[in-house]
Amino acid sequence: MGKRDLKKYLSGLDAEQITEQILELYDKFPEVKTYYDFVFNPKEDKILAEAKAKIKNEYFPVKSKRPKLRRSTAQRYIKHFLSLGVDAPGLADLMLFNIETAQRYTANREMRYTSFFKSMLNSYEQAVHFIMTNGLKADFFTRLKDILETSIRQKWENWPDFQNSFDSLE
Repeated sequence: MGKRDLKKYLSGLDAEQITEQILELYDKFPEVKTYYDFVFNPKEDKILAEAKAKIKNEYFPVKSKRPKLRRSTAQRYIKHFLSLGVDAPGLADLMLFNIETAQRYTANREMRYTSFFKSMLNSYEQAVHFIMTNGLKADFFTRLKDILETSIRQKWENWPDFQNSFDSLE
């Protein structure tokens, strides 16, 4: 069913029937519940803080001894927050926090996995694109530059790619 068909179907219903259908969707699908919970009570600071805590726990676990280093945790939050429509500066902050946390981890530990560096570059490129698309360059330029300089200082194998991505800001 396309949007046009859905619109036609919904226009044939009265307000009470539409309300019933939305309540049914709310009960059946957790994504709908999450969406409406966010729309009517957007505690962005709280959900962003929870996401940061989970990302930090990937690198600096509180309960276990071994870090998991999963980039997918941050990506899942970013994708979810994009779908909810979280405020762009908050989301950009989360994107950069993810990379900065990984860099704090690699400051004291040698990382030998090429896939790690590649995924961090993907995160950086995604953040640069998001920041430029949303007109946030002035707000996040310094942090982007710090991440680049840290990748150079820590001798990340793909630091020239970080440089190229950073150069695209100008």
